[in-house]
Amino acid sequence: DAMVALPRKPNDAVELTADIVVSYNGTSWSPNCKRETRDLLPHFAQALTHQSMASLPAIFILMLLVRSCNSDDRLRPTKPLSPGDELISSNGLFALGFFSLQGSAANTYLGIWYHNISERTYVWVANRDSPIKSSLPGKLVVSNTSDLVLSDSDGRVLWATKTNNVTTTGSGSGGGATGAGAVLLDTGNFVLRSRNGTEIWQSYDEPTDTFLPGFKLWVNYKTHVAARIVAWKGPDDPSTGEFVLSGDTSTGLQILTWRGSSLYWRAGVWNGATAASFTKSFLSQMIDDGEVAYFTYNRADDSAPARSHWKLDHTGEVMFRVWVEGSSSSWVPLFERPGKWCLVYGACGPFGYCDVKGDVRECRCLDGFEPADGGGGSSKAGCVRKEAVRCGGNNYFLTLPAMKLPDKFVYLTNRSFEECAAGCDRNCSCTGYAYTNASDILLASKCFHWTGDLVDMVKADYTSDHLYLRLAGNGDNYARTNNKINGVHVVFKIVLPLIAFLLILTCIYIFCICKPRGIHQNNGALQVHLRPSQEVWDQSLEFSRITFEDIAAATNSFHETNMLGRGGFGKVYKLAGNTARWQGSCY
Repeated sequence: DAMVALPRKPNDAVELTADIVVSYNGTSWSPNCKRETRDLLPHFAQALTHQSMASLPAIFILMLLVRSCNSDDRLRPTKPLSPGDELISSNGLFALGFFSLQGSAANTYLGIWYHNISERTYVWVANRDSPIKSSLPGKLVVSNTSDLVLSDSDGRVLWATKTNNVTTTGSGSGGGATGAGAVLLDTGNFVLRSRNGTEIWQSYDEPTDTFLPGFKLWVNYKTHVAARIVAWKGPDDPSTGEFVLSGDTSTGLQILTWRGSSLYWRAGVWNGATAASFTKSFLSQMIDDGEVAYFTYNRADDSAPARSHWKLDHTGEVMFRVWVEGSSSSWVPLFERPGKWCLVYGACGPFGYCDVKGDVRECRCLDGFEPADGGGGSSKAGCVRKEAVRCGGNNYFLTLPAMKLPDKFVYLTNRSFEECAAGCDRNCSCTGYAYTNASDILLASKCFHWTGDLVDMVKADYTSDHLYLRLAGNGDNYARTNNKINGVHVVFKIVLPLIAFLLILTCIYIFCICKPRGIHQNNGALQVHLRPSQEVWDQSLEFSRITFEDIAAATNSFHETNMLGRGGFGKVYKLAGNTARWQGSCY
């Protein structure tokens, strides 16, 4: 296999590291087929074209180089992978090689990462718990037994596949020289193949903390084994961490995250749908063949981002991320769970649920329940019934829509909805039930029963499951409560606007009607200040008509003998003549 190394500028020296050196018209290259060097081939071809369009040797050499450079995604028995070497997938998205991390530079690992992006992101590590020490450089080879073997310079095997194959020999040669080989696929899957092309091992069978499009997160619920995604121990430590993600080995209907031996997060009960659009760009699938169920996802079309993955972070977060190119290219999370607070497994306690429909995630009690600690704020304490359920007593089932179904269920198949409901109703220890029966499911129906406490529930818009909860009584109390609540809503929605309208009418009545009547009833106390050139006349006040001449006659033309004194508004006169006419009035 050859690899091209062209000078970047005229007269640049070319470092020759191979046995073959090609020189043409003063331009030299060596067979060291790195991806970044292969990208220079178009420029080299253009240079050759400008020099001589009829140069058959140049065209022949260029075709030979392109052909040889297409094999840098493969590992062959005759060519081990050493520090500094890389395998690049044919689409240029992934690279495989040796690497060290900032926090542990003394350790070297063999892994796969995204190629040619600004943020180095690893998707698989072979020897995560057996690093190569910097003083003992390692190498990866295809052995005579068709296995991949990673060893250090002392010959100590740090990691190997176990294919249980016999020694592979070729016609006329010994060892594995013409036997198995490995290739880094465009999906990021590193595949070991026998001489006849049969796949005998793949990195997808031994994932670390990440899975890519086409990967199958499988679970065999008959043998109770499952694929496991194991988080890194830390941001710069790829060794086995404390968080593990896998399918539910007892039912195959859930995806679970464990923290040690304790459940940390639960994705929810699979309702049987075979496919769902996770986003506009990606399609997720859940397949069940009656023994093995698996979850997988793929790009919906070529317009979807080329780089995406599910990742179990060292903090326990399950994330789906896509790489977005732009002025500040970066990973963008489209999904993150559980986050903080009540989405962690069992955070709201028995009969409590995490309400994520609002702006703030908070724990609430199911209808018919109240906080076990009396409202003391301890969500882990959960909730207790307001009225106990008694066998033989009256009870009914309340429908709770848009609920992530609780954990610890009994899964029953081949039941109709009526049979599922009746089975729970007959068993007084049955706390609740749920049922799914859609046209796009693989299995005809799914019936779930719960006994005892209900734990790890979520109320959210993204789920369409209905939970039927057993409560004491015949439903009348709940109906009356609902009617009372609805009545209050009616009062607030109808009566309050009516009251506001009546208040407005009252104000209009007071200012437009009541005020003049009050003035009429107390007209004797009305004070009127007159100027010589004014007349006071307002029929709506129903006063007697008083003219200026009347006042002048009553004061003897404002004679000083009738003046009582002076005030802040002028002279004050006594009225002469018929005083009854002026009774109750003051001028």
